Amino acid sequence: MGITLRTARRGTLAGAVALAAAVGTLALTDRVPADAPHPAAYPKSDGRAHNAPKIQDSFDSLGPEVRSARLPTGRTAHYIDDGPRDGTPVLFVGGTGTSARAAHMTDFFRTTRENLNLRLISVERNGFGDTAFDQKLGKADFAKDVLGVLDKLGLRTVRVIAISGGGPYAAELASLAPERIDQLHLAAALPPFGAEPAYCALPDDVLATSLKESITDPRKWWAFADDSPVKSIPGFADTAYEEGARTYNQRGQQADPAPQVHEQKLYCRRPGPDLSRLKAPVYLYGGTKDTTVPPATLKTWQEHLPGKPVVRTYADTGHDVQYRHWDQILADLAGYGNRTVVCHKGRSEMPPARDAAKLVSNGRATVGSCAWQGK
Repeated sequence: MGITLRTARRGTLAGAVALAAAVGTLALTDRVPADAPHPAAYPKSDGRAHNAPKIQDSFDSLGPEVRSARLPTGRTAHYIDDGPRDGTPVLFVGGTGTSARAAHMTDFFRTTRENLNLRLISVERNGFGDTAFDQKLGKADFAKDVLGVLDKLGLRTVRVIAISGGGPYAAELASLAPERIDQLHLAAALPPFGAEPAYCALPDDVLATSLKESITDPRKWWAFADDSPVKSIPGFADTAYEEGARTYNQRGQQADPAPQVHEQKLYCRRPGPDLSRLKAPVYLYGGTKDTTVPPATLKTWQEHLPGKPVVRTYADTGHDVQYRHWDQILADLAGYGNRTVVCHKGRSEMPPARDAAKLVSNGRATVGSCAWQGK
């Protein structure tokens, strides 16, 4: 480098130390990027960098961790437990063909969930994701798995939100252990009552063939209409595709349709469970454009539920009501069922339901968070 190092005589300790210090300084200086902040940008005493970008002190979440628990039945349950330990526990029962991590698809309102102090728990079903497939298991076995996980977590009661194909499983839990449910929320949820789905008459191999293509390609399994509101959620589609891949390939299943066929045939079993002992408040959510679980199914649920559930129907959604109105579902789960989430004057608010209805009818507010308005 054209620099002469003047040190003590070779071989002396002082010379070696001086040489090492000089070389170390040169090496360090040589590696400093040309665009690095000038040392004057940093303080000289307290060690804090006033003008430098802030570096976070904790990790951002990449979604919930899937855990495992050995249950008294001998089965291993896979589940998530996400949110504050002292939060209100909420059991998330995902739709058909979902893993324990499907709840991650609602993290677009994670901040709201945390602000409402909700703790989200989800237990994986037979044959999906990490959970091994057993042809002998039914919906009641899932309910027992849930109770086993809740016991492991030390939770006596829980609020339940079931989506789509999670409906029959939530009903099974409500029948088996109604005293463990504080609230029951059913969003676009398939009822285990009424007429059987048309596919129930198909042999298993024919149903497997009809399902194979869509479960092999999660983009088809999780396809939403072009006008679906979920299209405005950044990263939603890719998160859904990742969830589909996890559900059918996590253990190297290579999109084996057997667990999906088994689950869908469980939906065919009639009659559904007796819900007469359920004392918890019930909320029903439906989209008037839903062709997968049509609006008429809300009446089917009402016919088999005790008491009078709260029914929320939305003309702006189909089989995506659980995502478009997840903000309201969270509010209901947190105990704010008498309030309505709206966007008013560019801010998301939760006024009493009557006041919210007036604001919306007068065109001064829109239903749901302002996030849906791009604000």
